[in-house]
Amino acid sequence: MAAVTGNPRGKEEHTGKDHPGKDPMDKAKDVGAQVMDKAKDMGTQAMDKAKDVGAQAMGKAKDVSANVTDKAKDALSAVGEMASQAASTVGKRADDMAASAGADMKQWGDSIASKGSQEGVLGQASHAVADTLREGGRYIEDAKFSGMADDLGAMIRRNPMPAVLIGIGVGFILGRVLRD
Repeated sequence: MAAVTGNPRGKEEHTGKDHPGKDPMDKAKDVGAQVMDKAKDMGTQAMDKAKDVGAQAMGKAKDVSANVTDKAKDALSAVGEMASQAASTVGKRADDMAASAGADMKQWGDSIASKGSQEGVLGQASHAVADTLREGGRYIEDAKFSGMADDLGAMIRRNPMPAVLIGIGVGFILGRVLRD
């Protein structure tokens, strides 16, 4: 057992006989160092744990981000597909309407040919109009809008200056009509 001696302040003091060669200050330093080492170990463990949790959170965030990106790509793809289908449907309907208009033009040409005058200049004119309507109707029925657009583009490429001049003339006429 340690012997207790009086000190001037009236507090008991250990003489250190239970740990020979160590005074109370050295013991306090040792205990303080042990506490500091333990605190450092706990701080290091806490930091390691925080790093692990942070890495897991980053991994989950990356997974969520990749999932959101995939879903956005899927949604955009679906929207693109729907737009393509809608455009295809509109184009098909336009082509069907053009084919129908072409068939109607051919019937109108047949009607003019059968009901028009058969003799003289008037007969020749009615046959020319009927033939022109039939040929135009056949072209529209066969080519439809998509074929007519291709043909128009080819004609403009072959004759760019007349196409530009026609465009300017049509624009001028439309401007005058709409302004009045």
